[in-house]
Amino acid sequence: MIELLLFLLLPLASLSGWLIGRRALSLQTVRQFLGLNKVLNSNPNKAVDVISELIDSDQDVVDTHLALGGAFRRSGEVDKAVGIHQNLINKSSLTQEQRSVSLLELSQDYMRAGMLDRAESILLDLIEQGHQLNAGYQLLLDIYQQSKDWTRAIQISQEWEEKTKKKKSHTIAHFYCELAEQQWLKGEKEDARRHLKSALKANTNCVRANLLSGNMEAQSGHFQEAIRAYQEVHKQDPNFVSEIILPMARCYESLGDTEGMVTYFEECSKNRMTTATVLAFSEWLFESRGEQEAVDFITQHLRRYPSLRGLSRLIQFSIDQSESSTRQDLLLFKGLIEKMLTKKPLYQCEACGFSSRVLQWQCPGCKRWDMIKPIHEQ
Repeated sequence: MIELLLFLLLPLASLSGWLIGRRALSLQTVRQFLGLNKVLNSNPNKAVDVISELIDSDQDVVDTHLALGGAFRRSGEVDKAVGIHQNLINKSSLTQEQRSVSLLELSQDYMRAGMLDRAESILLDLIEQGHQLNAGYQLLLDIYQQSKDWTRAIQISQEWEEKTKKKKSHTIAHFYCELAEQQWLKGEKEDARRHLKSALKANTNCVRANLLSGNMEAQSGHFQEAIRAYQEVHKQDPNFVSEIILPMARCYESLGDTEGMVTYFEECSKNRMTTATVLAFSEWLFESRGEQEAVDFITQHLRRYPSLRGLSRLIQFSIDQSESSTRQDLLLFKGLIEKMLTKKPLYQCEACGFSSRVLQWQCPGCKRWDMIKPIHEQ
């Protein structure tokens, strides 16, 4: 509580200095500010009433009111934040801008409290009146993403783009992908394919749409269509080659087109390959041509580009072929390497640095879409 009070006092002190420098305050107003500091130290609940009185005497103190409400919300005391913002909205002396900002703050209080329907109602009213458009649309989008209402998320994004000319096609494509995954799980395959087409129409460079399309077509036994979708992923973003090379290899294998797979891999290998790509191709070699070719391939790569993941896979091959006494030593060595690898992420957000061992299309850290990419360990 002490830390919160100190935090609350800082903006008050700053605002007091700014107001004094901007214009002369009455002695009574200064005393009110000093009295508020004492109230915050002794009884934070009373601060709401004190600020309410200050608002009637000085319009500039609205900012202090908003700051206090925001501080309560961030500290988890949502009921206090709601009380402050509702009290502020009821003031007849507010300008339209101050009222719209206060309503925007109140909507965030409701969101923090989990009352999404109330927050949505406030935001829709604000937008209809043409106030706080960008902030309002963003908060609405947050609500629909939180509730996984992807259809409404698409609609509000398109409306946002139309009204403000801010491009939203990038995120709209992901919302269509979310719908496609939902429909696929329900067995509505044609609807899923339709949503993926809409995703690519919104953003022709949507890696996720082609990756999903490849996976769906492969599951349906449409291997040629799957290969075409995977190849588009490679064209869109070579960073994701490691995600497609093994499923693509299985498609070629199902078609009996081993030569096609080798040709594709040779095309990929023109650039320096990541360890993930090498391991994926080695798995295909193991499944289709046997263990020795997979071992030779990994060994050749490790000589040029040493890596823990490559070494771990090579040790696993050796374990499978070794005598019992040697196997124990190799298992111990592999266990140590695996322990080190469990601490190493496979994917990382290019915006905020969030890292993970699973691919996520929306970063849990910064909430941005399409910023998480495979880590290029060589």
